[in-house]
Amino acid sequence: MKHIHRTGPAAAVAVVASLALAACGGGSGFDDSGDSSSDGGGGGEAIRILIGSSGDAETQAVEEAVAAWSEESGTEASVQAATDLSQELSQGFTSNNPPDVFYVSTDALAGYAANGSLLAYGDQLGNADDFYPTLVDAFTVDDQFYCAPKDFSTLGLVINTRLWKDAGLTDADVPTTWDELADVAKTLTSGKVVGLAFGPEYQRVGSFFPQAGGSMVNDDGTEATVDSPENLEALDFVQGMMKDGVASYSSTLGAGWGGEAFGKEQAAMVIEGNWIAGAMQNDYPDVDYTVAELPEGPAGPGTLAFTNCWGIAAQSGNQEDAVSLVEYLTTADQQLTFADAFGVIPSVQSAAESYAESRPAFAPFVAGAEYAQNPPAQEGAADVISDFNAQLEGLQDGDPQAILESVQQSMQAVVGQ
Repeated sequence: MKHIHRTGPAAAVAVVASLALAACGGGSGFDDSGDSSSDGGGGGEAIRILIGSSGDAETQAVEEAVAAWSEESGTEASVQAATDLSQELSQGFTSNNPPDVFYVSTDALAGYAANGSLLAYGDQLGNADDFYPTLVDAFTVDDQFYCAPKDFSTLGLVINTRLWKDAGLTDADVPTTWDELADVAKTLTSGKVVGLAFGPEYQRVGSFFPQAGGSMVNDDGTEATVDSPENLEALDFVQGMMKDGVASYSSTLGAGWGGEAFGKEQAAMVIEGNWIAGAMQNDYPDVDYTVAELPEGPAGPGTLAFTNCWGIAAQSGNQEDAVSLVEYLTTADQQLTFADAFGVIPSVQSAAESYAESRPAFAPFVAGAEYAQNPPAQEGAADVISDFNAQLEGLQDGDPQAILESVQQSMQAVVGQ
């Protein structure tokens, strides 16, 4: 195993809510008295940016980058970390006062594009050809490249090296199959420490689907495949580990997300993305860890890939500067700075070589990109996933078949539109 030790001052205030687990919050995140006029750009108005942050490291990195652009451009800009990104964006659009620039996930893109909320600016970027083609596809609707991918991430198995060693495990014990995962999780479970933890959501539990040969929709996105024998096998396996007491949701442990449970050493292993690096560096610098690819299931390797883009509001009164800001934030140098700060993988191909050379310990996350499965991105899919997550909260004592049947109906209604 390659060991990673993060150094640096602990954050004064820990902000560790992930997008999928964020608590509900009120307001648009900005002063409702702001000017919401739209003149097509270049008006010199202050730029307002709303992000869904993985923690202090990400928030601080974005604030510093935006401040540097603001000083260079002469345009004022402010950053707000959302408590509940979806809710606050919705409130901003409803009040005709959305932020100018904001994070947009793949599962939310189609809905925003359909209702005219987003500016389709992708082709205006000078670095448009530098983005990975698959990421461009993820943010293209009806042949329009809407927004610049800000980075991407995959899920891996993050292992506490001290707890691993204390349990008598060695590099040879790193799990490569489901059975091995269950075995080491049992070995690592002791006292108040559970062997494996993950968030109570499809965005973590769903990583077992492709390992079993399952998915949420078929390859061309025309048919829901939620209720399948493969997905049932995956949920049965996860439920079995939970009932055996060797796996747990991070929320059950009292943690806001997997990274918090891991940093507090409530869990010896977690299924998380490469963004965990920033949280560990800022909030838990004394916890040593290593990363491995997720174990293979009956169908082989599998993980989930996630990406967000920098959305620009169609209502923005300063679209020209907003596009300029996004172009600045997606340069190779700036994305490598973000990678250092909070562990994401750059979305531009020109940064690939530098990223790989300087971060060999994150090779498992990069390797996962070769076989990663994207969450469904059809219009309405975000609502289906939210409902799925609510049902997954009761998985330990629930009926996996009934859960899949329910979500199947909802997802089919979405893809059949």
